[in-house]
Amino acid sequence: MAPEPVARRINLYAEPGPSRTVGHVERELGPGGVPAYLAARGSGARSFVVWEDEYRGARAATVVTASCGKGVSVYQVLGAQGELLCTVVREKAFRRGLRVRWTVRRPGAPDAVGYKGRIFWWCVWWLFSPLLPFLFVAAVLGGGDVPRGPGRIIWREGGRVPLEFKAHGNHLHFQEAFLDPRPGAAVLALVRSFDGALNSWDRGKI
Repeated sequence: MAPEPVARRINLYAEPGPSRTVGHVERELGPGGVPAYLAARGSGARSFVVWEDEYRGARAATVVTASCGKGVSVYQVLGAQGELLCTVVREKAFRRGLRVRWTVRRPGAPDAVGYKGRIFWWCVWWLFSPLLPFLFVAAVLGGGDVPRGPGRIIWREGGRVPLEFKAHGNHLHFQEAFLDPRPGAAVLALVRSFDGALNSWDRGKI
């Protein structure tokens, strides 16, 4: 029996220009399969493959975990030949500020640093946090979207904004000159994998 095609496609918005599909992403399972992956991801570990097409004809990029612990996770995005495309660092909130910090490092280029959400909207979120359990229950029973904290991320590199994740719709916008689609797809998959217990795409048991 032929394997199922990869259903999860990655769409990026190059500025300027329309959205386009740049790959298909799925977990890369090691020894122990799904249970081992789910056990490891709790500490921040991730392992993905971005395929050029849904039938796994060729790899566009691979995401591997370089290290994770003490609130910091470091991921390497590798090309089809194993070359380093970029390094992505995620630091938990309250480690170096109030918000989760995402850093994209490219060989020979300055770091691009982004923070999850805006301070104002996090204040609003915390203000209404006593109501969240009721909203979660209503969402689950009603089949609607589960409430999520502010998720917009704007990466800054000096005076530029080369990369932006818009949580509404899960869109990643990027400047063509800054990042090619392969690491762009990997960054988007990583960000979405930290979308919460009920929303993260890689938490499934199959």
